[in-house]
Amino acid sequence: MKDFLTIADYSPEEIQSLLDYAVELKAEWADGGNRPILKDKVLAMIFQKPSLRTRVSFDMGMRHLGGDALYLSPAEIGLGKRESIADVARVVSGYVDGVMARVFAHEHVEKLAEWASIPVINGLSDYNHPCQALSDALTIQENHGNLKGLNVTFVGDGNNVAVSLMHICAKLGANFTIANPQGYDMPEAAIQEGRQFAQESGSTITLLHDPHQAVKNAQVIYTDTWVSMGQIEEVEKRRQVFPPYQVNAQLVAEAEKDVIVMHCLPAHRGEEITDEVADGPHSVLFPQAHNRMHAQKAVLARLMA
Repeated sequence: MKDFLTIADYSPEEIQSLLDYAVELKAEWADGGNRPILKDKVLAMIFQKPSLRTRVSFDMGMRHLGGDALYLSPAEIGLGKRESIADVARVVSGYVDGVMARVFAHEHVEKLAEWASIPVINGLSDYNHPCQALSDALTIQENHGNLKGLNVTFVGDGNNVAVSLMHICAKLGANFTIANPQGYDMPEAAIQEGRQFAQESGSTITLLHDPHQAVKNAQVIYTDTWVSMGQIEEVEKRRQVFPPYQVNAQLVAEAEKDVIVMHCLPAHRGEEITDEVADGPHSVLFPQAHNRMHAQKAVLARLMA
């Protein structure tokens, strides 16, 4: 592994190895702290858009492993505007030991990886969110043992989080179902990739528009905000389209009794998820958020140690 840009780049064995390593690092941390395997290493964190979880989980992950993290705001770099991405990648490669980039366009993080001589981690792009998917798989594994044969349902917009969740489910043998409004589908190329991965693992991918049909037999229900960053002009339109896709107590009751409810956060309570569900017995929202740090520590250690 040189970079961590998309789940699709890795074999099921490589993904499971990362998850196993995350379990090991999490247990070590709980038992008194991680070994300083990234001592004197520095991660540059490039942000085009803000994030609570991404910034804090990467920063603290580096600290747990004995390293440090350097935050670079949008104004400080102007990625692709004030300076070319190729030049930024080559300059930063001479200063630090790794880069995490949270960007709008996926091509930006790909360009960083192309020109950097150090590892590049995708902290989120408009196409996918591989770090989130890895922590999601870790959370599902903690609650259900493993992903093989599980029924995972995503309810809402076919966005970047849905793409990465679909790919990691397909890679690890979970049956992935999505219920989204017409016109809010995942990219067709991502779906075709997912179907290929599912065929190889013996799992299924099902595309629906009815959320009630989608959650039947589900052991995992996942949702995300109806309006992502960069879609502000669509707010009113989406608020008219998405209410039938709210994850509420009625919808959760239609799934399996041991269903867990997931959300990558931030949550717009009262829109895509209700307080009753977010704070209820099926919710794993906050263990899921905390697992971002542990899953990412596995990525950091594999790439930078």
